[in-house]
Amino acid sequence: MPGHQLAPDISDEPPASSNEDPLPDGEADPADVLRAERAHLAASRAALRAMREHAQSLSADAAGDWVSQQVLQALLDQRVAALADHPDTPLFFGRLDRGDGDDLPVTIHVGRRHVHDDNSRPLVIDWRAPVSRAFYQARPADPMGVRRRRRFGFQGGELTAYEDEPLEEGATLQESRILTEEIERPRTGPMRDIVATIQPDQDEIVRADLGQTVCVQGAPGTGKTAVGLHRAAYLLFTHREKLSRSGVMIVGPNRAFLSYISSVLPALGEVKVDQTTVAGLLGDHAAPEDPSVAAIKGDARMAQVLHRALWRHISKPEEGVLYTRGVHRFRVPDHEVREIVASLRGTTRYGPGRAALAQRLAHAVLVRMEQRGDSPDDRVQDAVARSKPVKQLIDQVWPRVTPQQVLFRLLSDAEFLASAAKGDLAPEEQKALLWAKPPRSWKSAKWSAADAALLDELADLIERTPTLGHVVVDEAQDLSAMQLRALGRRCRTGSATVLGDLAQGTTPWSARSWEEVLSHLGFGQGAVTELTLGFRVPREVLDFAARLLPSVAPTLAAPRSLRPGAGSLSVRPVAGLAEAVTVAVREAMEREGSIGVIAADAALPALSEALTAAGVPHDVLGPDSSPEQRISLIPATLAKGLEYDHVVVAEPADIVTAEERGLARLYVVLTRAVTTLTVLHTLPLPAQLN
Repeated sequence: MPGHQLAPDISDEPPASSNEDPLPDGEADPADVLRAERAHLAASRAALRAMREHAQSLSADAAGDWVSQQVLQALLDQRVAALADHPDTPLFFGRLDRGDGDDLPVTIHVGRRHVHDDNSRPLVIDWRAPVSRAFYQARPADPMGVRRRRRFGFQGGELTAYEDEPLEEGATLQESRILTEEIERPRTGPMRDIVATIQPDQDEIVRADLGQTVCVQGAPGTGKTAVGLHRAAYLLFTHREKLSRSGVMIVGPNRAFLSYISSVLPALGEVKVDQTTVAGLLGDHAAPEDPSVAAIKGDARMAQVLHRALWRHISKPEEGVLYTRGVHRFRVPDHEVREIVASLRGTTRYGPGRAALAQRLAHAVLVRMEQRGDSPDDRVQDAVARSKPVKQLIDQVWPRVTPQQVLFRLLSDAEFLASAAKGDLAPEEQKALLWAKPPRSWKSAKWSAADAALLDELADLIERTPTLGHVVVDEAQDLSAMQLRALGRRCRTGSATVLGDLAQGTTPWSARSWEEVLSHLGFGQGAVTELTLGFRVPREVLDFAARLLPSVAPTLAAPRSLRPGAGSLSVRPVAGLAEAVTVAVREAMEREGSIGVIAADAALPALSEALTAAGVPHDVLGPDSSPEQRISLIPATLAKGLEYDHVVVAEPADIVTAEERGLARLYVVLTRAVTTLTVLHTLPLPAQLN
């Protein structure tokens, strides 16, 4: 069958029976084929509705005790939520016609989730199932048992078109119009899933084994964020039992970003995945701090400094333990106590070590009881471990401490810091770390974002951090070594998907290589994959932004875009910025899609006032906000990871001068557009762009 077929108007005709094969061989009438596919869609939606109604009818009352009932009810609620139908979203987007010769169905519809009828006959196969891989990977040179692939075009939830690709040996694949239209389709609101448009190289990353940590260096518009989210969905499907116990977590750069991606996993039926930021994970501390000080605190050397600081709280025992039981007295001499403390110090975490010391001292007392002829049991040992003499000695030698107490002492006591820093930190670095005016106590201390990672490191040295089955980290290039160590602790027994772009590193501590990032995470053997082919950002826009690459990331290959985007870029010198922004926004409003106005953070109030005065409704994006308007005013520092159909960038020079890595920030800002980019400037553009 030839390529792209548009549906004729058949809305008044009755649907064909869904039991018929909607894809007969030969030159079938496109209207008949489309009618049959619409009937299959209607039958699939009805079957999904029946599956959800069945799940809703199930009761947890038979589970026995109250706790079991609550657990079962939570599972049932998740199942019901996962079976929700989204009427504006296609239930299936592709179809495979297979050859004979195996036990698999000859015809397979590929969609966002599995759907079966009352007889358990599959109507839609989940895109993550092994058999669905051919939809993304099959080609004439390797058809993977498929003789024809069909793509469907949708408008909202209505099937409007189809397109066939023959995969027999010798066939030639043409550019898919449906695929191109889906990639370029204007978007409003949160990020969409990309299950219908996943490319072969993206699919390889998505389906990488759970035991493999994958690092994706992705240029703007290459879909790295979507790939990471879809890998999470794939792993949950493939390793459901394991990951439902150990958990999966998505870590993004800010809450605005999380709001943007929030609907992707639920649309794929995955409703129980934690999504958070580094601040949300480590503690939302926001005390102001000099970036140079934050850079020192984020350095990997601080791990050893903190280790020494914690263990320096243990003091040398000066006396032994005297335990009295009835008329008998049992003494453990000071030299033996010192040997016990020395054997435990540094070989365990601080908290368990303290508990172990109590048991070891109690055991030493029990040995003396046995030497006297007693027969003490475990209950006696526990009583000795909890006794006043043992507890007093432990409090003196191995005191109970909190992470806040240790860090407070480190940042307020120059002598203690020098002892812990040893040869790791230079004297000027130690001086920079010390508080000029220490708080009255650790309880009143105000901690910074960099402190949060140090507190987390100390917490793990005291008590082991629980781990997850898989962690997806986006914009990882901007995380400090100490933040990366904190994330690595949370997947030390699992694996990770690490996403980012070295060219978009905007913090003073931004990574210079992915090997460095993986090392701090604790995954030295992770595979690094580079995505350089863009599908969203027009070529004209991407080439303009790439002029900055030699200055911000000279080792990276320049990204390429599949979309020529002629006329997508407009660079305008203007006399008045606020007026020009209003004009550019009104121009964008005449076209379909979302609109983002990006400027240096300090410029936002004036631009917002101008838009308001012009009667243009808009949202001002904040770190925790979820935009409701079509037009968003975005501070440059929050633009990372976001996309808009039409982007207006106001005064690039101000974005560059606002921070140390301003050119990298500008590269981020210039690559947020997926249809048009308008650059407005009253000041000269950075030299690299000319």
